[in-house]
Amino acid sequence: MDKLELARQLLEQIKMPAKQQSTLCCLTLLAMAKLKKDTPCYQATNNWIRIHDVIVFIADNYGVIYAENSRETFRKQAMHPFRTAALIEDNGKATNSPNYRYRITGEFLRVIQDMNENEGCVGEENVSLTLFLSKHDSLSNLYASKKKMLKMPVKINNQDFTFSPGKHNQLQKAIIEEFAPRFAPGSECLYVGDTIQKDMVKNIEMLSQLGFEITLHDKMPDVVLYREDKHWIYFVESVTSVGPMDPKRIIEIESMTGNVTAGKNYVTAFLDFATFKKFSEQLAWETEVWIADMPDHMIHLNGDKFLGPR
Repeated sequence: MDKLELARQLLEQIKMPAKQQSTLCCLTLLAMAKLKKDTPCYQATNNWIRIHDVIVFIADNYGVIYAENSRETFRKQAMHPFRTAALIEDNGKATNSPNYRYRITGEFLRVIQDMNENEGCVGEENVSLTLFLSKHDSLSNLYASKKKMLKMPVKINNQDFTFSPGKHNQLQKAIIEEFAPRFAPGSECLYVGDTIQKDMVKNIEMLSQLGFEITLHDKMPDVVLYREDKHWIYFVESVTSVGPMDPKRIIEIESMTGNVTAGKNYVTAFLDFATFKKFSEQLAWETEVWIADMPDHMIHLNGDKFLGPR
C-alpha cells in the first residue's frame, strides 16, 4: 500500500471528517512524520516543523507543489483540525512568531509507527490505535455534537470546571469527587486531562517543585493528586477500555519521576467490578485499585501495607 493511501486510511479510521482526508491533509501528515515513499512506518518521527518545511518536504518527496502563500490553507484545513483531534500539538509560541512549530503528539506517533505497511492500521491489531481512540473522541463526532454537547460539571481545587461527556471523563469526575476525599483527603489536583481539552488542569510550577519532569501530555497519568501533609503523590489511571497500571506503565511514570522524593501511590480506577475483572491479570503488584461503584473500598495488590508509597 502506498504511503498516500496509508495516510488516507489512517485518517478515515480515526474518523476525521472527509475534508481532513484530502490529499493535502494526507501529505501534511506524511511530511510531519518524515515518511518518504520508501520510509518504513516504524521510522516515523515527530520533530518540530514549520508549515514551510511541510510544503518543501511534499515537493521534494511527493512531487506535489504548493505555493508559499498557501500556508493559511494548510493551517485551516490540516493543522487546526489535526490539533483539535489531538494528532498534533504546537510549541506554544505566538502564531506570528518565526519560531512557531507543530509536531505529532507522542501517542499518535506510536499509532503511525505501529501501522502495517501492507494492511494499514487495523484497530484490533494496532494497540496504540485502540488506546488513542479510547482517550480521544473523533473530530467528526466533535463537530457533529458540538452544539448538543452536555458538559459534566466538576469542582477541582475549589474551582468549577466542566468535563466533556464520555465514560473516561465520567470516571475522572468520580476520582476527583469520590476517591480523593476518601483516600487522599486534603489533596490538591496537580494534573487532569479531558478527552477534548487535554490539559484541563496542569500545575507546572508545583509539579516541577516536586521534581516531576514535565513531558508530553500522553505520558501523564490521567489524574495526579498531591497530599502535602503526608508528602504523597497519587498517580491515578482512569480505565474504561485500555491503559491500567501495568508494569510497563509503572516504568514509564518512574522514568518521569526519578527526582521526586514524595511517596508515590499508583492507583487504577474502574467504573465497575466487571471492568476491573477484565484487566485484573494485567495490573502491577504493589499498586492500588479503586472501583467507582464501591467508592468506600480499595483493593491492594499484595504487600504488607495499604495505600502507602512504594
